[in-house]
Amino acid sequence: MVRKKKLQEYEERIKQALVVLGEVSEDTTTPRNIRRAAKNSMGALQTAEYTPAVKASNAISLLDEILQDPNMPPYTRVRLWNVMSLLEAIKD
Repeated sequence: MVRKKKLQEYEERIKQALVVLGEVSEDTTTPRNIRRAAKNSMGALQTAEYTPAVKASNAISLLDEILQDPNMPPYTRVRLWNVMSLLEAIKD
């Protein structure tokens, strides 16, 4: 019972992350490589064959690389940090 509740919470976190990543990937004021990383992270979160924790860690590693980009607008960086903190709470 507890496990099912956790899974629902993780799925909810992933949904929230997907919404923000979707907005970042559509934002034309954000450099193309950053939008691409957001799209790739969305793909990692939507992969069916992994557990929520594996999906989250794959997305985090993709975002971690791009967060070093000096061309990233500050507001985009903050949004991606928020996504990462959402995903970091997901454990197996």
